[in-house]
Amino acid sequence: MTTTTETYGVDPTPTPLALLLLGREADPNSERGVECPGDLPAASDPDLVERARAAKAALGDRVFILGHHYQRDEVIEFADVTGDSFKLARDAAARPEAEYIVFCGVHFMAESADILTGPAQQVILPDLAAGCSMADMATAEQVAECWDVLTDAGVADVTVPVSYMNSSADIKAFTGKHGGTICTSSNAERALEWAFEQGQKVLFLPDQHLGRNTAVREMGLSLDDCVLYNPHKPNGGLTDQQLRDAKMILWRGHCSVHGRFSLDSVNDVRARIPGVTVLVHPECKHEVVSAADMVGSTEYIIKALDAAEPGSKWAIGTELNLVRRLAKAHPDKEVVFLDRAVCFCSTMNRIDLPHLVWALESLVEGRVPNVITVDPETEKYAKAALDRMLALP
Repeated sequence: MTTTTETYGVDPTPTPLALLLLGREADPNSERGVECPGDLPAASDPDLVERARAAKAALGDRVFILGHHYQRDEVIEFADVTGDSFKLARDAAARPEAEYIVFCGVHFMAESADILTGPAQQVILPDLAAGCSMADMATAEQVAECWDVLTDAGVADVTVPVSYMNSSADIKAFTGKHGGTICTSSNAERALEWAFEQGQKVLFLPDQHLGRNTAVREMGLSLDDCVLYNPHKPNGGLTDQQLRDAKMILWRGHCSVHGRFSLDSVNDVRARIPGVTVLVHPECKHEVVSAADMVGSTEYIIKALDAAEPGSKWAIGTELNLVRRLAKAHPDKEVVFLDRAVCFCSTMNRIDLPHLVWALESLVEGRVPNVITVDPETEKYAKAALDRMLALP
């Protein structure tokens, strides 16, 4: 597909708004914390490609490389498997012969892989700075304080925590310790159904948008059934009566990439491309999801494009690396990025080819860098929460 600045395809030209997104200014119309700091670096030195191939060949079956869908192409090229965070963690667990699991993703994903893999396996994150802004929006201390607030309001004993996979091991452990479960964007509805079978309310962590969209769009709850708990306000910014009346207590967290998409983005792309199908991730805001034609997880988005008719037109609301890859894989379809502005996942893109080569060559030399280890007690309760998810029908 040939893209132009007029159609705002998958390679949008930086605009004044894009410069705001690159961390040089602040966007007053953006949800607080929704930003894309830093531009994507240029392609790596071609010599690194040969070094990566040589190091991977030298390690053989001792290493297993996982590549998240949002990684850049130069990293995906060396991944043994690609997928979303939970699929990759399960893939790692299914390869017990691999001594080293190199996770090209972000920190919480590597933690999940460590929880699910065997004790003889070591999980490596090529760049320890590859975090997740959403996961960082809920700390163990904040969630413990929230539970105290729910206890004081008299609702903790009827509240079941459900935590998104995009959360730290500490939050997963909290969830497991309090009888809750983990969910992905694919099975969030089933996880919430299970939770409401166990109790009267759900504390949904840490992504408010996935929780709200699933409850309202998929399960028939109303927006009035949902309240937003803000950990930076006394009592979460809520009264005891609001907590007693609510069915969904949503944590004030969000994805800094998916939070960029707006209703204006949807209306604009429909005006520019007649007949376009708008397909967005459920981490987008409720008004965006409500205005879209289709909503689904990363895997759902990929499968939808694979099954689409030739000549069909698609505007995709998810991370730009994946949208570019989908456009390249489907030249018979028109695939554009939903937003006008450049917006990569800046933390995911910290895993570049230089970091991957450094990690692989370190292993060849007998040094094991950047090992991600979850302590035994945290692992115990986090795994309990994950196991509950795996047991869902």
